[in-house]
Amino acid sequence: MSDRQYPDPTITLESAAYWQGCNEGKLMLKRCDDCGKLHFYPRAICPYCFSDATEWLPASGRGAIYSYSVTRRAGAPYAIAYVRLEEGVTMLSNIVEADFDALGVGMPVELTFRTTEGGQALPVFRPVGGPG
Repeated sequence: MSDRQYPDPTITLESAAYWQGCNEGKLMLKRCDDCGKLHFYPRAICPYCFSDATEWLPASGRGAIYSYSVTRRAGAPYAIAYVRLEEGVTMLSNIVEADFDALGVGMPVELTFRTTEGGQALPVFRPVGGPG
């Protein structure tokens, strides 16, 4: 259950507003104004209809584990998971503050942040109500 160090993300022109939102404690998603679909990872062009009419929206920060894997052979064990957000998009992230043996598909999780080696806020998730 110990924490680990997180490498810095590659920040591009398309993802800069996403990472700035993280530094402000917000998880931001993109929505297409033409087809109305949300998408993650942030990009300028909608992956569904290829429109460039997209806008940033804050996410609730709540979701559930869709799939996960626990790595125990690293220096400090860690868990990664696909988290399905309430908004319907799925994102890959770390699970923190959890009993890794108690994790399960469908477990409700909530957003929290960790800091990368270079000081960037990184969105991660923890079980709702404390360690699994």
